[in-house]
Amino acid sequence: MNYQPTIGLEIHIELNTKSKMFCSCLNNVNESHANVNICPICMGHPGVLPVLNKETVKKIVKTALALNCEIVRKSEFFRKLYFYPDLPKGYQISKDISPLGKNGFLKIDAKKIRIHELHLEEDVGTLIHKEDYSLVNFNRAGIPLIELVTEPDISSAREARKFAQELQILLRYLNVSEANMEKGQMRVEVNISMALKGSKKLGTKVEIKNLNSFRAAEKATEFEIERQRELLKKGKKVLPETRGWDDEKGMTFSQRKKGGGMFSTEDLHAPEPNLPPLHLEEDFINEIKAEIPELPQSRRERFKREYALKDEEIEIFVFNKNLGEYLEKVMSELDNWAKIEKIKQTKKFTQLAVNYIVTDLQGLLKGASIVGEDFLITPENFAEFIILIYKGEISSKIAKTVLKEMFGTGGDPSHIIEEKGWQQMTDEKKIEKIIKEVINKNPKPVEDYKKGKENALQFLVGKVMAQTKGKASPGLVNQILKQLL
Repeated sequence: MNYQPTIGLEIHIELNTKSKMFCSCLNNVNESHANVNICPICMGHPGVLPVLNKETVKKIVKTALALNCEIVRKSEFFRKLYFYPDLPKGYQISKDISPLGKNGFLKIDAKKIRIHELHLEEDVGTLIHKEDYSLVNFNRAGIPLIELVTEPDISSAREARKFAQELQILLRYLNVSEANMEKGQMRVEVNISMALKGSKKLGTKVEIKNLNSFRAAEKATEFEIERQRELLKKGKKVLPETRGWDDEKGMTFSQRKKGGGMFSTEDLHAPEPNLPPLHLEEDFINEIKAEIPELPQSRRERFKREYALKDEEIEIFVFNKNLGEYLEKVMSELDNWAKIEKIKQTKKFTQLAVNYIVTDLQGLLKGASIVGEDFLITPENFAEFIILIYKGEISSKIAKTVLKEMFGTGGDPSHIIEEKGWQQMTDEKKIEKIIKEVINKNPKPVEDYKKGKENALQFLVGKVMAQTKGKASPGLVNQILKQLL
């Protein structure tokens, strides 16, 4: 326990441009049809010239600004030289020694995780390993990537996971990448070293590659921290190496040693002669800055201030940006209604909308998007639905049925209730008659209630609600039932 981890992350982010970084081929990995989105440029044929996709520059600048980075106005492209079957040119065009953004930060639980740099580079192909041969799909070759490198400011596996999750949300808000880890659109590599507590000298760095989920990133980091700690406790050395993660076994494994040698090309770069230096003008940067939307942290603070939501509710609406925007449209409709009716909006009023969106509506969606022609409930109709509940015109049981009907048909809640005959039963004489029948048929719960067992009352209320098919007002049922008892 005398050893503490120091963790830094390297994250590759696939940009959602229409075309690749240096040619007009579709930016589409297309695993089912290999080697269709390729051309002489991304395949590195002799005599071809790359042309920089301007949209890639816009997206990395937007990301760098959102991450509080300094923008590097003048930068150059380099060739990162190495030989591997998935690299058709024999080099990768990159700006890793000439970044576009540097010295930024991202806040995690009020802690600033510093960002060393962001740079652009092109992706390589995909290898598919069979039993005794390998296949290569070059559709991914030339797809634009941002590589983000943090400072070694992370001190736990949980913090590493939270950084990656918060970054994913921010990228989606900026619309620069879907950042879906399972699809390889965001790839996390973790660098870990262990040192004695209080020591200013970092330990030997070990890198874990090919982490394809947040869970894998967290579990691999946890395992590696303990592996290195055990080695150091036994007086053994931690070797500098690259390790992989075996999800089934729940452990990291050695892939290759680091440390150079005559065939090492990890730091071998050459200037890219076919691309001129990149100059970013002030006007260009300001235009991009103006396009940055409200970011996740700002939304958290505003939802807390405006709607007084719980932290766990806020996280749902921040993580699912479209759901948060839907809530805001619903709240706007409810505000207008409250002004017309001269009703001071209460926390209960807001909470009703939140509860039905978070639980019932998301249950009906089953993970599907709230955006698009398949989703039929307009914010106006959902607001009207909440008003009907708030005014006591439908019970909570009937409300679930009404919402399901609205989800399937897109109908107006008032019309649905009228057509189906689902109006709230408010006739006290009818309710009283049903309650008397329930009391007569259930003598034991009646006796239990008289002996002070409150649960017996809820049993009787349930029986009455069943008799009325959920149409009776629960409050009215409670009131009359207590009087009769």
